[in-house]
Amino acid sequence: MSGVFPFSAIVGQSELKLALMLNVIDPLIGGVLIMGEKGTAKSTAVRALADLLPSYEAKSCPSSCDPKHEHDWCTLCQEGQFEAVEHRRMKVVELPLGATEDRLLGSLDIKRAIQSGEKHFEPGILAYANRNFLYVDEVNLLEDHLVDLLLDTAAMGVATIEREGVSFKHPSRFVLVGSMNPEEGELRPQLLDRFGLCVDVKALHEPKERLDVLTRRLSFDADHHAFIDSFKEQQSTLAKKLVDAKERLLHVKLPEDVLYYIVSICANLGIDGHRGDITLSRAAKALSAFEGRDEVSKEDVQMIASFVLLHRQKRLPFESSHDADAKLQKVLKQI
Repeated sequence: MSGVFPFSAIVGQSELKLALMLNVIDPLIGGVLIMGEKGTAKSTAVRALADLLPSYEAKSCPSSCDPKHEHDWCTLCQEGQFEAVEHRRMKVVELPLGATEDRLLGSLDIKRAIQSGEKHFEPGILAYANRNFLYVDEVNLLEDHLVDLLLDTAAMGVATIEREGVSFKHPSRFVLVGSMNPEEGELRPQLLDRFGLCVDVKALHEPKERLDVLTRRLSFDADHHAFIDSFKEQQSTLAKKLVDAKERLLHVKLPEDVLYYIVSICANLGIDGHRGDITLSRAAKALSAFEGRDEVSKEDVQMIASFVLLHRQKRLPFESSHDADAKLQKVLKQI
């Protein structure tokens, strides 16, 4: 991706980068919420991720229907309007805060449908987001009616547009990524729970790290082509590692004692529902695959437990994220 700061050139922020890469390996993890103050590479990391994303087979329709799953095809593919199959690169689709409902869902040309009987669909963001990453910057400021549409679509995996008795549907399964500054407002609980992982990004304080950030940014601004070329080998190596991890994921095993460890952690923390257990299992498998192993260990679970569980813990009034993390670490040691 021309002109985008390379993912491998981002200094520090290892938790942020790992959380994003785990979602590349297993999109069913459910995305990631990135919390942190301004200027901590939140948006930079998400946009840079696009250069590492793998490709997939897709129908030539706007919503990139999977040719292997005919029952999930959009209305146009089911009607035979798109027969060709091509390779498409997974991408990061952005949802701007000021988007309208039609911009998100898409629109139908009613006049054309009535006169000719043809369903002319103008794709929206949810169509382009299918099988891709959907990124919302300052997600806590997103309007409520758009949040409702996102929640409905994420739950169903399908977007439906109905106008004047004419309907159209298409698959919309995306990896939801949101970034926010907690000082600017809270996130609705329903949307917070929808994110599989959550990371709290801090500014770097070591002078050496801050110097690296400054020098790399100045080099990028001075000649971004040369800077991107200097990281081309690292980018290629990391992209291949993600592809290999996706293939290995199919063979990664979760031993029974590790499964019991996971449910014990969630039970002791009083996590509501079972989404935490499932997500922790998936994230641990993705981490094991990323590190080249075929079996999940308890250490894998411990490493990513905070990503999955901190935003799902019940907190007392005035209890901070630091208190929640201390409670989690205590539970991990006790079990």
